[in-house]
This record gives sequence, C-alpha cells and structure tokens, in this order.
Amino acid sequence: MISNRVILDTKNRIAKIRKKESDFFLNTKLIPFGEKLMCQAFNTKDIQRVENLMQRFAPLLAQLFPELESTAGIIESPLVEMRKEPKSLSPRCQKGNFWLKCDHTLPVAGSIKARGGIYEVLVHAENLAINLGLLKESDDYSVFNTPAIKKVLGQYTVAVGSTGNLGLSIGVMASALGFNTCVHMSSEAKEWKKERLRKCGVTVVEHKSDYCGAVQAGRDMALRDDKVYFVDDENSEQLFLGYSVSAIRLGKQLSENGIKVDDDHPLFVYLPCGVGGAPGGITFGLKQYFGDNVHCFFAEPIEAPCMTLAMLHNFEDFPSVDKFGLMINTEADGLAVGKASRLVGSLIAEILSGCYTVTDEDLLLGLYDLKNEEGISVEPSAAAGYLGPRMLCGAEEGILYLQQNNLLDNMKNANHIIWTTGGVFVPEKEYASFYEQARIIAANKCHYDDNERFGLILQKQL
Repeated sequence: MISNRVILDTKNRIAKIRKKESDFFLNTKLIPFGEKLMCQAFNTKDIQRVENLMQRFAPLLAQLFPELESTAGIIESPLVEMRKEPKSLSPRCQKGNFWLKCDHTLPVAGSIKARGGIYEVLVHAENLAINLGLLKESDDYSVFNTPAIKKVLGQYTVAVGSTGNLGLSIGVMASALGFNTCVHMSSEAKEWKKERLRKCGVTVVEHKSDYCGAVQAGRDMALRDDKVYFVDDENSEQLFLGYSVSAIRLGKQLSENGIKVDDDHPLFVYLPCGVGGAPGGITFGLKQYFGDNVHCFFAEPIEAPCMTLAMLHNFEDFPSVDKFGLMINTEADGLAVGKASRLVGSLIAEILSGCYTVTDEDLLLGLYDLKNEEGISVEPSAAAGYLGPRMLCGAEEGILYLQQNNLLDNMKNANHIIWTTGGVFVPEKEYASFYEQARIIAANKCHYDDNERFGLILQKQL
C-alpha cells in the first residue's frame, strides 16, 4: 500500500501549494480497508439507518415538493455514462469507462448538499416531534404537513453557516417544514443563492468574513437561544452520515448498469471538496461497500486546498490556508473553505486515497467541456471532478499510486465516476457568464496542455 512508499517530502509538497501550482497529492495514512474496518466509528448499519429515515419521510417530501412526486419522495440523481472521455487522457485511462454521478440535478436543493443537509433537518424534525409527543416512528410522516405541527415547529429555529449550497438545502427543507430558518452566508456566497433562500422565507444574514466566520456566527446564535438548532458543517456527524447514503443508491445504479467493482474492475471516484463533509461521507459509504476496490480522490481549488493541507499534516493540527498566503479567491464558491473539518479528517484519514488541486481556469474549462461534450450545465465547483482522471494518469504521484496498488494492468477494466455537485438552479445569466469566460480561455490557450503542466511521465514508464 502507499503508506510504505517514499514520496515528495512535506516541505516540497507544501511549496507547490504556496506557489499555487495545480498538482496531485497522495495520502500517506491510507491503509487496507480490512484494517480500518476494525476500528471505525460508523458502519453499514448507520448508513442503513439513514436510508430508513429517508424512506419514512418520503411520502411527506412528495407532498411538499412536486418535483419528487415521480420518485415517490426519494431524492436521488442519475448515473450517466459519458458520451466522450475527458480530454487529454493517457492511453491507460482511455481504455476505461467514464460516468457522471449527476448530483448537480438533485431536486429540492440542486446540489450534493441535498443529501446531508436535508437529512440532518429531517433528523432534527423527527427527534423534536417525538420528544414533544407529536409523533411516533410508526406514524405516517405526512402528519408534518398539517397546520398543527407546523405551528409548533414555527416556535423553533434552524440555523446554518454556509458558502451557499448547504445553506440552500438547509433553508429550503427547514422552511418547508415550518421552522424559522436563518442562514449565515460568507463573503464568497453568490447573490442568486441568497435571493433563492429569501424567496423561500429564509432569513439570510450576510457576513464580510469567510466561511469559518459565517459558521461561527451561526454557532454563537445557537448558544444564545436553546430553541435554535445549529447545523454545524464543521462538526456534524449527521451531515456526514447523510451523505454516506449515496453509497447504497450508487451500488444499485452500478448493478443496473452491469458494472462490476472487484480486484479486476477498480472504481475511481473524483469528488469536489469544500470543508469535507459531502465528499467525506460519500467516501466513507463507498469504502464500506467496495473496500480496497474503490479509490476516492478529493478535488480542491488552488486557492482553498484545505483538505489537501489537512492530509499533508497527517490530519493532525492542520492549519488554515491563509497561513500559506492563499486568499480563497475562487469562482468555486462551494469549495471556498479555509480550514477542513477536523471531524471529517479524523473519519477519512485512513480511507482517502488522495487530493488534487486545480486552477479556476481549469474549472471553467471543465465546465465548458461538460456543456459541449455532455450537454450538462454545472457551476464551476462541480467541474472539479472532471479533471480527476487526467490528474491521476498524468501526475507523477498518480502513476505511483497506480503502480503501488497494482492497478496499471486493470485500467482497461476501470470505471471512473466524476461526481458533480451543483448547477441545476444556477441562473441562466450567471451560467452564461461562466461559459463565456471559459470560451475565451479555451480560444486563447492550448486546451489541456498536459505535456507542459505535468510532463505526462506515464509514456516513459509504460
């Protein structure tokens, strides 16, 4: 396993981050999953509990949100085979199969945050209703859609701090249930996301500070009022578990598409990462079901590589990105986080395969290609995963990972899942601006010049 390899020393690796160079970094703490299985905090029973709760609430969700009527209240995204391979891949990667896990189309919230965010709100609503004697677990949960329960829930507040997408999922769901809802938005948050929340009756508090400051403001609010429930994106086990349920759903989709995941058919998953909760929960879930045959990599902007820094510090006493001269200046607002979640870091420290960092130009070019090649519209954050296969098979440490894990000979059987995160609710004008920026970049530079950027040492080593 890679924990026994010699790789770039931490000083040189962090130097690349300071220089804002896009690169690929491996997790030296990764261990065989069988060893991790003996000492993990959660397991498949916890994931099944999430699925069970979502099933209990499904009839209610179908009532509250017309877009869920066709799925009987289940919030899920499709797994779609890509029409074309991501651009400029090495020969080994070109022989695999490429898929899009389209969380940018998730109904209700329009992003990956519809998983964990909505789940935590529903857990809180269920616990509160049961404790107040308004509900039994055996009841029809459509009872939440009655004036009597909504009046009671209206005496309580749900709050969250967010750069945008988590705020949307929490705000829309909590408001629909009747809670007073307050979303503390950081300086990176897009204006259209604030307006969408306000139209749902959510109170939006704007902050000049970054994500960490917005989260702290929400946390302080909850400390002053025992009727305020704070969804703590940095420390929430419920959020983490809510995201993990995607493993059950993806497993079914893989089976329906005849996709094997075993020693001869490795699965690679590329996940955009902000504070870490969503990609961390998904990684945890996938490892429970596929063990060492799934390889998860996080993608971050070069200006906000908070989980990469946590990994390079062995997930112990890791710093904020501002300590390295990074200003979190990125179009990827959903990933604009200065410091990774310590909770998530502790839960994925030995199961995450690695991280890679990308420039805003590459995010926009990914957005451009996904539109032109696949016909899908995503926000810049959601394009980060598109660059994963190229990074894995083009960067030096990516090749080392494939070699050390005896994967090179099986790449022709590999399946690569590019996980999108948000986009369906992006206003047309906003998306058009992103696309035009990307078109100009593509026209004025060599599109995906890997020979210059990474050296593509794969050709030399094979």
